[in-house]
Amino acid sequence: MSPLHMSDAGRGPVLLLLHAFPCDGQMWQAQAETIAAAGWRVVVPDLPGFGGSPLPDHEPDIDVVADAVIDLLASIDTDRCVVGGVSLGGYVAMAITRRRPDLVAGLILCDTKATADADAARENRERLAALCLASPGETARILEQAVLPGLLGETTRLRRPAVVDRVRTWLANADAESVAWYQRAMAGRPDSLATLRAAAVPTLVVYGDEDTLSPRAEQELMVAANPDTQLVVIPAAGHLALVEDPTAVTDAMLWFLKRVTDRQTS
Repeated sequence: MSPLHMSDAGRGPVLLLLHAFPCDGQMWQAQAETIAAAGWRVVVPDLPGFGGSPLPDHEPDIDVVADAVIDLLASIDTDRCVVGGVSLGGYVAMAITRRRPDLVAGLILCDTKATADADAARENRERLAALCLASPGETARILEQAVLPGLLGETTRLRRPAVVDRVRTWLANADAESVAWYQRAMAGRPDSLATLRAAAVPTLVVYGDEDTLSPRAEQELMVAANPDTQLVVIPAAGHLALVEDPTAVTDAMLWFLKRVTDRQTS
């Protein structure tokens, strides 16, 4: 597989940040700039098929994405890092933890879930994949109708038009093949609660309280899986809380990263 396109800023311990579907690494810009300035090396790849990274020539599988990110970490001589992911990025973060737990010093899981898709969710993903492949020129319209409403909280949709426009632009940049590939990959992902139980690393769960795609009950399952987990709720934000209220999410991450650093040096 071709190397992933990435941004790489700052010096210090490594924080790897993985983006949501169907976006790219730029969605972490606010967090990356502030955390790099606070003494971390922040690595933000575009996952295969998004931004500057080509889609894999492989059957859809989240583990393929995880392996591409693991290869990226090897290419920058990183043997251990904190891994953060939002939504799809959270699925990939948990897959990395399952496949290479030695690489993971801590987890940040934003508006994601550890359970596998139920039958109805898998059927919906296949329907979306088929629609985009059948009418690739209509992919932006299909995503705006089918995906955009769930990505943002009600408060954002009503009061943050600039955020809505920014996310709409990301959807418009997604191509049909990548959309279909990831819908099928996410539909086939395994339950990761056992992975979180076995990880035994400090974990931060960040949840926008208007998130309808990854509801509060799913966050509680992740918190219960590992006693070394903290939950931070972001008010008036939805599934993309990190762009809806970037300051609140960044502050939570900085608090958590200090905790990880203090533990490693104590």
